[in-house]
Amino acid sequence: MTVNNSVQSSSSFCFPSDSKIRQIISERIEHHKQGVGIVIGIVGQEGRHIIAHGHFGINDSRSVDANTIFEIGSVTKIFTALLLADMVQHAELVLTDPIAKYLPKEIIVPQRNGKAITLIDLATHMSGLPCLPDHFAPTNPDNAYADYSVEQLYQFLSSYQLTRDIGSQWEYSNLGYGLLGHVLARRAGTDYETLVRERILAPSCMKDTGITLSSEMKARLATGHNSALEAYPNWDLPTLAGSGALRSTANDLLTFLEMALGIRETTLSSAFAAMLTSRRPIGVGDDEIGLGWNIMKNSDNEMVWHNGGTGGYCSFIGFLPKINVGVVALVNAYTDKGVDDIAQHLLNSEIPLAFQKG
Repeated sequence: MTVNNSVQSSSSFCFPSDSKIRQIISERIEHHKQGVGIVIGIVGQEGRHIIAHGHFGINDSRSVDANTIFEIGSVTKIFTALLLADMVQHAELVLTDPIAKYLPKEIIVPQRNGKAITLIDLATHMSGLPCLPDHFAPTNPDNAYADYSVEQLYQFLSSYQLTRDIGSQWEYSNLGYGLLGHVLARRAGTDYETLVRERILAPSCMKDTGITLSSEMKARLATGHNSALEAYPNWDLPTLAGSGALRSTANDLLTFLEMALGIRETTLSSAFAAMLTSRRPIGVGDDEIGLGWNIMKNSDNEMVWHNGGTGGYCSFIGFLPKINVGVVALVNAYTDKGVDDIAQHLLNSEIPLAFQKG
């Protein structure tokens, strides 16, 4: 996670020119070899705009564009958090509900000092659960989550001893968000994919976002690559889907940002607002975490964001709520820097790019 505490004021904000953005992403691909195809989407009151450069794959010369599909990894967590906020708005559950309330009665959820893990603890990474379960031992390391079962998840919960008090410390947890998605789906009486489609994607006309892709969507899925720019298999997360299973396009994610910014009318507006109302400190300066969203703060402004990565892709989504602008960045390669620095630099020019032209 990249953290920078400087956010510029609304009076001085201006996106770089298209030519400058194209130069940044073309250099990232051609000179620094940090991707094969990159798509940048920007949105504001004046509308949306896409700048793209590169290809579907090392061996696929098709150009990436606004409708190219990428794995978005942990950006999925924002959709999971939105589901939680929406279900709270509809009085289907309460943020402070113990998660045990929505799991089979025979499952023993770890507690500490008489306190139970709640929904908001999972949503803010304050549950005390680790990033991954201790017994996580994938059969195929290239698709590490594919064979992790609900039974294994329940076995872990029933045997794990928390090492610190719940709510006392922020620790990023893929396990926790996968569990949150599972709990929400159980409460709704369906599976995670159906829940996110019915509550978010279908009402928002986000037709190019999902887990299971149609044959037409598969044809628009960019090939993933590892840091050596070798083709890398796609990920499957059947049990921990709420942590990182979604695939999407720059266009669909800009639609999501338009709703978050209030630019696009949506029945989810109160849920989007609630995601930024419930906040907890993360122990880095004044930065906080809302429901899913990282909130980078200073006295003048805030940057709200999340990033994602799978074995072959990196992603970023973020916005400045006071200025009503946002950025999406997608790349079909997994690298240390991803596209965080590019997107954050576009939102705040004081945040430096990780790579300068050499």
